[in-house]
Amino acid sequence: MNLRKVFLLIYILLSTILFASFSCDIFVWASFFISFLVISLIAYYHLFIEKEYSPFISAYIVFNYLFFLLAPIIQIGSFTDTNNRFATMFVYNIGLTLKTNAIIVFFNIIFFFSYVYFKKKFKSKITRVVVSKKDKTLPLTLLILLIISLTVLFFSLDFIMDEFARPSWKKSTYSVFELLVQKKVLFMIPFATIILCSQFYKSQNKKNNNAIIIFFILIFSIIILFWFKNPLTEKRNALGPIYIGLIFIFFPKILNTNVKIMSFLFFAMILLFPLFQIFTHIDYSFEAIVNNPKLILEEFTNTKFAETFNTLNYDAYSNISATIEYVSMNGFSYGYQLLSGLLFFVPRSIWESKPISTGELIGDFIIDEYGFNFNNLSNPLVSEGYVNFGIFGVILLSLVLSFIVVRFLIWLNSRDQLKKNIAFYFSIHMLFLLRGDFTNGYAYFIGTILGVLLIPKFVNKAVKLMLKK
Repeated sequence: MNLRKVFLLIYILLSTILFASFSCDIFVWASFFISFLVISLIAYYHLFIEKEYSPFISAYIVFNYLFFLLAPIIQIGSFTDTNNRFATMFVYNIGLTLKTNAIIVFFNIIFFFSYVYFKKKFKSKITRVVVSKKDKTLPLTLLILLIISLTVLFFSLDFIMDEFARPSWKKSTYSVFELLVQKKVLFMIPFATIILCSQFYKSQNKKNNNAIIIFFILIFSIIILFWFKNPLTEKRNALGPIYIGLIFIFFPKILNTNVKIMSFLFFAMILLFPLFQIFTHIDYSFEAIVNNPKLILEEFTNTKFAETFNTLNYDAYSNISATIEYVSMNGFSYGYQLLSGLLFFVPRSIWESKPISTGELIGDFIIDEYGFNFNNLSNPLVSEGYVNFGIFGVILLSLVLSFIVVRFLIWLNSRDQLKKNIAFYFSIHMLFLLRGDFTNGYAYFIGTILGVLLIPKFVNKAVKLMLKK
């Protein structure tokens, strides 16, 4: 049985169990089922019709299935007459749920058809065959990038030690701008160095005298990257694109087809992460489990697996409903909220009236209306469009997203290894971008482009100019 058949079997089996056990209002059930049909049709196109390798659509499908189907169905299915609140304390409402699903379905349909249209329009650029180009200045560029990474390592020791010591719930003493520059720009330079090292071995003679030097640069860069980017200093949504990106660099055959990348993301996001969360929140000590392994089984039989989807990690769906209610009471922002993300680099000391992120905006709304105690919430791209321009905003952001995806699809087929790997990075980052909020998802990715693409290209241009003179 090939991988496609295995994936389809598990997908259909899981979906059947999900909807068969979903007890709710019949119209709510039907609205989720329509949403399921739409995302399943996109999956069918992706696995059986689409010829191009497109990890972006794999990530898009997995995100929708996890955050807009699986999680909310489990959450709503667990509600009772006396307990009908989401993890954010937002109250479940049938009318809001129907409207939320309608907006999600609309966004998905517009995105899919515009994606197919843009892909057809740029087909000649997507399907071209390219070969890695030799670059004689690459070894010197890599050496300079390693020196920059080591310099960043030296001057960031205090920052890193503070990150190691700081609990994940505690706010950093550093400013948002400092965190962005350090973690999303400077700390990503070793990742670019690793990409260029792989380019060297793909395009140059492996018996070249520089091969040994490049090997040590590669090893040092990997060590520095893991020092900068590890579970003690970064959240998993930031680590995922990097670690999966390393797999794409060194073991591309694991992820080089649509069915492979989709299966990988599906099982990782929907099965492995919840399982890991169970083990990190298990009620028994390690010694007790070793003495009595059946205790692990008890954790699963006590519905701990389903409970993982009732946490703030899966609040995206309910926050769309909260956004709809917020708009009904306060009106649209007419693009004002988008400025928070698009102009993220402008400090509040200069722009005092700069809008807060939409996640914080809706978080404050839920605190005021429902008595929650935390405002740093997610806010999906769907509701970012809605809070700004209503249905027109939903159409606008779905069109923009599909266009950007196709442009990165061109980069994915580029001979430029930095562009190629940035494109793949974006496909995994989409899981974070789609969940939101937009300000964080956009700012973090722009920072990554600076650290992985623009700074290395600037160094390479400087080296070429220096050698030419």
